[in-house]
Amino acid sequence: MSQEPADCIFCDIINGDAPSTTIYSDDLVVSFMDIFPWGKGHCLVVPKEHAVTIFELSLEGAEAVMRAVHKIAPALKKALEPDGLNLFQANGRAAWQSVDHFHMHLVPRWENDGLRPPGTPTPADGAALSDIGEKIKSALG
Repeated sequence: MSQEPADCIFCDIINGDAPSTTIYSDDLVVSFMDIFPWGKGHCLVVPKEHAVTIFELSLEGAEAVMRAVHKIAPALKKALEPDGLNLFQANGRAAWQSVDHFHMHLVPRWENDGLRPPGTPTPADGAALSDIGEKIKSALG
């Protein structure tokens, strides 16, 4: 777990030092509306534990985030009646992480809402997939 930095906006929100439209809070997480939303209802689930990425986040923090997501997603569906929902989580600048505190985005989606996938999948080479899969399996121990 990373030590809480002095300039983390999410830690400021958690500590009550920055405003937010909070929709859920418990001992381990807080959820609030994203102030730069990709669409109506876009909210975040943030562990109260400061961890920059999934690589530093404790198992307890990760479990708490997913429990909150599992609680908030049906509320979004009931309140806004979207056609779908994206869960998005980024680790590191190369993966488009913009705030250095682990967080999960919940983005309600509607048909023809204008959002587009970040890339176009292409068929993979079977031998390469097998090689990469074996490397990952080996790293799991």
